[in-house]
Amino acid sequence: MALLAALALAPSAHAQDAFQPFKQLEGTPKMPKLNAFTAPSARKVPALRDVTLEAKLTADGTSLQTGLNWRVFSPSAGPDGKLQLVASSEGGEAHLQLAPGDYFVNVAFGRAGITKRLSVPENGDVKKLSFVLDAGGLVLNAVAGTDQRIQANKLKFSIYSAEVREDGERALVMANVKPNTIIRLNTGTYHIVSEYGDINASVRADLQVEAGKLTEATLQHKAAQITLKLVSQHGGEAVADTAWSVLTAGGDVVSESVSAFTTMVLAEGEYTAVARNKDKIYQREFTVQSGKNADIEVSMKEQQASVVGQD
Repeated sequence: MALLAALALAPSAHAQDAFQPFKQLEGTPKMPKLNAFTAPSARKVPALRDVTLEAKLTADGTSLQTGLNWRVFSPSAGPDGKLQLVASSEGGEAHLQLAPGDYFVNVAFGRAGITKRLSVPENGDVKKLSFVLDAGGLVLNAVAGTDQRIQANKLKFSIYSAEVREDGERALVMANVKPNTIIRLNTGTYHIVSEYGDINASVRADLQVEAGKLTEATLQHKAAQITLKLVSQHGGEAVADTAWSVLTAGGDVVSESVSAFTTMVLAEGEYTAVARNKDKIYQREFTVQSGKNADIEVSMKEQQASVVGQD
């Protein structure tokens, strides 16, 4: 036992030598010396350049001050395959700041527009870029007959390209155009379709849009507004819960509805009104005359009924 105690109190020289390499743990550890780190020189970013863009309807016209929509795109496509939009502006002249490089610039004035390439230099003057839209305006309206005014909410226009494609169709430029609305279009010929009501009254025309000019056109419909009602006697109240069918002279159904009376716009021609009420059928042949609105009474007692013209 005495021997074991002596060994514990007096470590051997070999044991002391074994800890010599770790003497630095007794104090603050010293880290190896590091050389100062110098960041590589950053690439110099070119300064943004002031760019001014303007657009005119014609080459000798004045710069437009309102109604323009400017879009500036990078020439390189993004991950989605589309050109990246880098700047935009609305109103008249566009005053932008762009980094030197190449861009595509699109300006739209209503449905008229043009795209040009823009190169912004790193040095030197940046000249104002001028766009000539070669565009004009179009205002559409229509009448029934020779001069019968048509309510705006019953009239709409569609504008198509004048060229007919291989499939026999035309490219739609703009749909649901309201009357007396200025439509801005590039110069050229357009195919116009005017619809009065929503059944069969339509008319077509080819119109020319000239640069810097406003073309106003009034199309003429050969149609009229007709109101049908089933009555028990001439001049009586319309019978409720009546099912209506209107057929052309050839027997084609052009309108169906259920109401005490029904109002519609029909192209001029011969028609048959069929009224169904309480399992009974009544019918009446009538004629639509261009521009002459009328009330048509279908009598429950007589096969023929009078036609009351509207003022």
